[in-house]
Amino acid sequence: MECGLLIGDGPFRRLTIEEAEAYDGRGFLWLHLQGRDEADLAFLKRQPGIPGVAASALVATETRPRCDRIDNGAIVNLRGPGDNDPADSDRLVSIRLWIHDNRVTSLSRRRMNATAAVMQMFEDEKLRDPGDLVAAYARTISAELDPQVAGLGDRLDDVESDLETPKSLYRHRTQITRIRSEAIAFRRFVAPDRDALMTLAALDVTWLGDDDRLHIREAADRFARMTEELEAVRERAALLHEQITDLRAEQLDQRGLQIAVVAFIFLPLTFITGLLGMNVEGIPFAGEAWAFWGVVLFCLGVGAAVSAYFMWRYWLRERG
Repeated sequence: MECGLLIGDGPFRRLTIEEAEAYDGRGFLWLHLQGRDEADLAFLKRQPGIPGVAASALVATETRPRCDRIDNGAIVNLRGPGDNDPADSDRLVSIRLWIHDNRVTSLSRRRMNATAAVMQMFEDEKLRDPGDLVAAYARTISAELDPQVAGLGDRLDDVESDLETPKSLYRHRTQITRIRSEAIAFRRFVAPDRDALMTLAALDVTWLGDDDRLHIREAADRFARMTEELEAVRERAALLHEQITDLRAEQLDQRGLQIAVVAFIFLPLTFITGLLGMNVEGIPFAGEAWAFWGVVLFCLGVGAAVSAYFMWRYWLRERG
């Protein structure tokens, strides 16, 4: 459990659990709990300054981004990049915050990447109040997510360009399915992140300054842009999947036509050779020395005539 305290313009100081429990309300205190340690969760539930609703929201197993006001405090849940759990389908890690006056209590069951950066800013005394801290989380999370969301669009651009000279439609289809799945996993929390930050920026609370609201709205705008990008990725992925399906169907049609044309060319030749190969008397020119080569030339002529007819009908080439 991480405990930190800033008093006025004084230096940053780490606190023990006992010192945090004895906090008298002077200065800005940030109490952060990491993981599922039962002792930490029990400590959290017995804190007098945390309402029961807020305590339940902090320790909930399943969360989604939200912002709810309780008197002069607020419950804020956000999602961002962090350590993925193979047993958990959620792509983004949650950070839950209870903000009230000069105290912030936060909990994350898995490590969130933004937490280390925000803690460093706190230790560097760049965050002087709860508004600074929650704005720092919003900016850091959005800055980390932005290139990941943009990367999905770039990967889709590469697949789209490669489809102009398709080599492996199966490989492209697998890539598109993976990109679309990642976009859906991101959008599940990116859009609620935007809504939570917009609600937070509109709260009339004493610990949220005008500059904090500006930074939070800026982060919310970035989340809104990422939401639009994810929607575009999903729609483009669906269109590309349909295009690949059409290309596969066209390939099958072309191959089926080629097989049918070859069969049509050899059908009369098979009839001729079968007719001349019967073991009966009366086959014309059976005793002539040139008969074999004459039949060969006749078959070649029939094959060329059938091929020319198919080309005239545009069955062997596309129309110009």
